[in-house]
Amino acid sequence: MPAAPRIAPAEVLARDVWRPFQQRSNWKGPLLVVHAWGVIGLAVAAGVWQPILIPLCVMVIGTRQLGLAILMHEAAHGALAPNLKINDFLGHWLCAVPVGASLKAYRPYHLAHHKYAQQPEDPDLVLSAPFPVTAASLRRKMIRDLTGQTFFKQRLLLLFRAFANRRDPRPAEGAVVTGRSIAPFLMINAAMLGGLTLAGVWWAWFVLWLLPMATWFPLVTRLRNIAEHACVAGSATDPFRAARTTRASWWERALIAPYWVNFHAEHHLFMHVPCWKLPQLHRALRATSAGQRMEVADGYVSVLKAAASRPS
Repeated sequence: MPAAPRIAPAEVLARDVWRPFQQRSNWKGPLLVVHAWGVIGLAVAAGVWQPILIPLCVMVIGTRQLGLAILMHEAAHGALAPNLKINDFLGHWLCAVPVGASLKAYRPYHLAHHKYAQQPEDPDLVLSAPFPVTAASLRRKMIRDLTGQTFFKQRLLLLFRAFANRRDPRPAEGAVVTGRSIAPFLMINAAMLGGLTLAGVWWAWFVLWLLPMATWFPLVTRLRNIAEHACVAGSATDPFRAARTTRASWWERALIAPYWVNFHAEHHLFMHVPCWKLPQLHRALRATSAGQRMEVADGYVSVLKAAASRPS
């Protein structure tokens, strides 16, 4: 069972250059969790205040729901807080549970992805292996996302199938759901619905939380998965090409790729570096000759073009 190729930091970066990336912060990870929920709260308030803004609010909230999944991913690497109990509490209850996932189930699944990245044993290989596809195929996938079909299949049917076999975690486009995650998910969401009902805007839970989760969240999750690993030549043999980094504009960071998730090549090279240090790590690596081998795309449009390049 071959593991993914690895490289030690000392092989590419000088000790003084690498030292800052080893340091953890007590407050930056928790602050990102506060930021994610703060943006969600402001977007909900904006949609209630001016219903004409609801389409934009759905996109913003759906992207921050992905942001919660990304912060759960940080917690899976122990990077959200130096204290493991705080790290796991934040990653599970404030990031994973509200979007129907479980940090406990996700961590071993995701670490297996890192260990066997782009090898036959990679549990996430199914997300990248089908690409490139035809433009029509990609369009159908995106339509299924935006119309709630993906949500129904992966966040409802999968939850209840997993509930029937509590010991069998199932992948769901970059997250993991289990039978054990159903009750906490329902509890947290019932509390959110209750709070909005007491505020006199019960409908906001359906329109400004459930609707983004059923539409925009699946779409940007798919775009994330495609951008990270699909159509990268040499990804199974070269550690610098195990994943792709995508240069993201401000609007792409706001509506597609929050919390530096676009710096995925750097994350696969050195997976314990916190997400907020990935831009700095990108610059340090690109300044080396080895770092020039990394796959770097000029935005998500170019990634989608490559992913949909198979002739009809």
